[in-house]
Amino acid sequence: MPWDAAPLFDYDRAPEIGARGTRRVPVIVVGAGPVGLAAAVDLGLRGVPTLLLEEDDRPTAGSRAICWAKRTLEIFDRLGIAERVLAAGITWNRGKVFFRDRQIYAFDLLPEPGHRFPAFVNLQQYYVERFLAERARQVDAVEVRCRNRVADVTPREDGVEVRVATPDGEYRIECDWLIAADGVKGPVRKQLGLESRARVFPERFLITDVIMKAEFPIERWFWFDPPFHRGHSALLHRQADDVWRIDLQLGPDADPGVERQPERVLPRIRAMLGEATPFELEWVSVYTFQCRRLERFRHGRVIFAGDSAHTVSPFGARGGNGGIQDADNLAWKLAYVARGLGGEPLIDSYDAERIPAADENIAHSTRTTDFITPKSEPSRVFRDAALTLAEDHVFARRLVNSGRLSTPTIHRGSPLSTADEDRFDGGAEPGAPAIDAPVVHGGAAGWLLPRLAGDFVGLYFTDGDGLPPALERFSAGRVPYRTLAVRPAGAGDSGAIVDTQGLVAKRYDATPGTFCLLRPDQHVTARWRSFDPERVRGAIERALSGKAAA
Repeated sequence: MPWDAAPLFDYDRAPEIGARGTRRVPVIVVGAGPVGLAAAVDLGLRGVPTLLLEEDDRPTAGSRAICWAKRTLEIFDRLGIAERVLAAGITWNRGKVFFRDRQIYAFDLLPEPGHRFPAFVNLQQYYVERFLAERARQVDAVEVRCRNRVADVTPREDGVEVRVATPDGEYRIECDWLIAADGVKGPVRKQLGLESRARVFPERFLITDVIMKAEFPIERWFWFDPPFHRGHSALLHRQADDVWRIDLQLGPDADPGVERQPERVLPRIRAMLGEATPFELEWVSVYTFQCRRLERFRHGRVIFAGDSAHTVSPFGARGGNGGIQDADNLAWKLAYVARGLGGEPLIDSYDAERIPAADENIAHSTRTTDFITPKSEPSRVFRDAALTLAEDHVFARRLVNSGRLSTPTIHRGSPLSTADEDRFDGGAEPGAPAIDAPVVHGGAAGWLLPRLAGDFVGLYFTDGDGLPPALERFSAGRVPYRTLAVRPAGAGDSGAIVDTQGLVAKRYDATPGTFCLLRPDQHVTARWRSFDPERVRGAIERALSGKAAA
């Protein structure tokens, strides 16, 4: 279906209007885009009552974020919408790069087998919002209020007071924590008087969704200086419903108001697709490349996520994916604090982990922009030389930058991680997201990651002799914890996870006796070559304290 303007939520009069006293909830999320919805669903699934406030009642117009990366799909799976995203979207792993009138090389983002999800699924943002909205309605702990505009935010030492405007009048409500996921132009940041550090590039781009039936393969195509758009760049990507994303560089002097007009857009698209290809425009926008972020994401009891915290230029699919990973990082920490299992330094670790992630995405986006739009003649000569060499020389392809596509950040140096005390030669290191692989458990074929969701999990790699007595007796006290044994195919221990292809051991650099500790957002927090209960308890305590080892 093309963009569906049907409301995501029904509007109801807030019970606080005209009521005495001020109600208090554990968490308020402001903004029902993908990031706010993902945060609310995640908190709700963890049992934290969450109120989501959104001033609109309809999905975002236009495709906006379209490329959902493998790590984001794994998070969506835990939230319960990954299969719907896969079924509705366009799966792809391959791309092609063109220079002038020829293809110079192709690439494959997921060349090895044994992964449940592809490198990317292309699906318009309005689909993802609708899937997450429907999921939110299924989670008892989540309450969503549309057409509830945040009119004022008053931070307090122990929480936040919010004044909300609705069609039926205003009300006030308090929360222990407020997540601002209200986008780059959202009200919360303005009301707190916070400014972003920004780099704005002069280049302007036309972005449009075109509905057409075409025989192009399901690949990402990027052109430098193509015959149909000389001196500039172009991008073509397929989405669901025969909708295609087209980006065309316009130059720094382009007038956004003029360039959005159909009489300007249509000739550009015809030049790209050919006069014989029928199409219609679904959505058109003109944007300026910019990268920005807040100095800090946590401000007392107000925490910023997604575009309200940081924005990047669109090439590389780092905006939406980075925002979903913000929500994934934050939700379990708030849930553990709400359950009395962690203190406020655990919330501080959100800044310690996600600010470097934002900086990593901004750095990639900035380098992409500089390569696509060289600012001097020497820069252009270097770029064109790299493109020419890349046609015949693999080493030069590392120099070509049409958008370094989103990969999950490894939180190296995180205060929640315990550094390796034993030698490992690769594998999922502390701070890295867990890596999926095919397994058999309880006689049923499946995947590793769904078995790692929830709370702290220990992976013990065995040759089939079962768990050592110390691990069978192990308890993490009040902290929810469980152990999963992993054995190779054909070994004993019938209750263990069977590593059918040996990929689990390979991806975790595990030998018999290796023990990996994973935290509730499916990131490795520590690993050892043998199990030691005191070291494991210390690693869990460190992960929950939010304080780095002395």
